[in-house]
Amino acid sequence: MNFKTFILTAVAAAGLAGAADAQTNAAWVPPRAGDWVVTGRVTSVAPTTEAGIFTAAGADTGLDVDVSDDVMPTLGFTYFLTDHIAVEAIVGTTKHEVRARGGATDVVVHETWVLPPVVTVQWRPLTEGRFSPYVGAGINAMIFYSGEDQNGFTVDLDNGVGAALQAGADIGLVGPWSLNLDVKKVWFSTDADINGGALVSDVDLDPWVVSLGVGRKF
Repeated sequence: MNFKTFILTAVAAAGLAGAADAQTNAAWVPPRAGDWVVTGRVTSVAPTTEAGIFTAAGADTGLDVDVSDDVMPTLGFTYFLTDHIAVEAIVGTTKHEVRARGGATDVVVHETWVLPPVVTVQWRPLTEGRFSPYVGAGINAMIFYSGEDQNGFTVDLDNGVGAALQAGADIGLVGPWSLNLDVKKVWFSTDADINGGALVSDVDLDPWVVSLGVGRKF
């Protein structure tokens, strides 16, 4: 299932849930201090890569790094410190293809899995009603693993930590269930050594992380 198909399915499910709620009068109570919300999401991770490839001596090769998008399932765990302030952690993993592009060159040099946990502190201004928007800020980590070199290249990527901003909303459905839309902008740079350092690149990944899912309050 691609991300567009999931969005259409989720919207249809939300409509059915709303209709069921109208018929059964099932109450939905917004989360309060001390509550947990666990959210299952489908998440699109889209790097906005900007990076040239240089020789060890600093000469521009004319090539740029390109990193592919990926769509993955994720889990979000949100704890409400107060009615208006919550802390969220998300977990999931993605696989990305790294290419070198420029002129007549377009070649895959590496494929890697990434574990990108993000922790944010959220402010939720509205505590009544079914619509609960929020904004947040926090940190993320990028941990690369199970990398596979391609087409005779060797690539080494450094793990690290970056910053994240977040905006989203929960929409109450039935009982403890809610629909969630979440957008994060992550800033992260990694140093890439190619062919043992003969070629280098300072890669700004800076992905957009867009999610749609369903949450349950506990």
